[in-house]
Amino acid sequence: MKTIRLKEGKERALERRHPWVFEGAIQSGRADAGETVRVESAAGAFLAWAAYSPQSAIRLRVWSFDAAERIDAAFFRRRIDAAIAYRARLPIASDGVRLVHGESDGLPGLIVDRYGSLLSAQFGTAGAERWKPVIADALLAATGCERLYERSDASVRTLEGLPAVSGWLRGAGDTATVLREHDWRLRLDVAEGHKTGFYLDQRDNRQRFAQAVRQFGAQRVLNAYGYTGGFSVAALMGGARQVVTVDSSAPALAAAVANVALNGLEASRHEARDADVNQTLRQALASGESFDAIVLDPPKFAPTAAQAERAARAYKDINRLALKLLPSGGLLFTFSCSGGISPDLFHKIVAGAGLDAGVDAYVVERLAAAPDHPQTVCYPEGDYLKGLVLVKR
Repeated sequence: MKTIRLKEGKERALERRHPWVFEGAIQSGRADAGETVRVESAAGAFLAWAAYSPQSAIRLRVWSFDAAERIDAAFFRRRIDAAIAYRARLPIASDGVRLVHGESDGLPGLIVDRYGSLLSAQFGTAGAERWKPVIADALLAATGCERLYERSDASVRTLEGLPAVSGWLRGAGDTATVLREHDWRLRLDVAEGHKTGFYLDQRDNRQRFAQAVRQFGAQRVLNAYGYTGGFSVAALMGGARQVVTVDSSAPALAAAVANVALNGLEASRHEARDADVNQTLRQALASGESFDAIVLDPPKFAPTAAQAERAARAYKDINRLALKLLPSGGLLFTFSCSGGISPDLFHKIVAGAGLDAGVDAYVVERLAAAPDHPQTVCYPEGDYLKGLVLVKR
């Protein structure tokens, strides 16, 4: 077993059980991509077993802090079994579930979603890539599924020196399926959809939006960055008379229209606009258009804290426009999925948007990812999705 020794004082993060070691913390040692190494302090004390990534700024990702643990096939079976057992105790109103959530489940770089009898996985790091066949076999054994599709095409793999990979890892067949979620159904395609095929992290927030639309009697709703229409279907199921879905992807909008039809909802109640969201908000304001409820669920503007300042301006602008488009008593569900934007910073950005818009709003609720996308106390970076439910005063 190869050994990586850290510089003096750089062991503190591992002693707090944080799973990352950056390149600058390493004093000596190297290994092959994804190879398991013993991590020691400058004094030679054991700290962790970790996967080595020679091309990433995050040079080590921890598998285990237990000196007696072996990183082998049995280790991955135990971790996967434990992650699935945790989800089995959660009240998930869907047959779409996040089974493995990377570092939060002790499996850095591995994301696994289950859509009915179909699994979809991302192997995002050198360590996960090295153990891919073992992990695939363990997933099928633990779930009883026969098909596993790989969506290892996220940009993070380039930072690990890994090529993009997408295709069947186990089994074959149709990549499209229909997901049951709360009181509605949503069609997705694991080969074409974002991430592993869909945004399961917003599952409970979609239900909360349907409830809020009904509670506040919202009749006209705007779903900005609407993707395949999950929030649009939720709004219609909540009793909205008219929902406008805006997205710059024609295929995503076509899927949104199909999802509205899939749930037996009248096509006349839904309008799909293939357009830029920022421009649409400005045009709506200029023409005197208004909405009783708005969802802002933009893509990741700030993947890291380094992009936070530029992203803050973008978040502030769309929230300012949305608040101006709402009447008094109107609802705003606003989100950020950027890891570089903390919940506190997001609140400050939205507060600044309100000041610029000349309005105030009640903070009704704070939202996060569904519980099958857990954050742990030792890994705060897992808190990536944050949202606010506002009612304009």
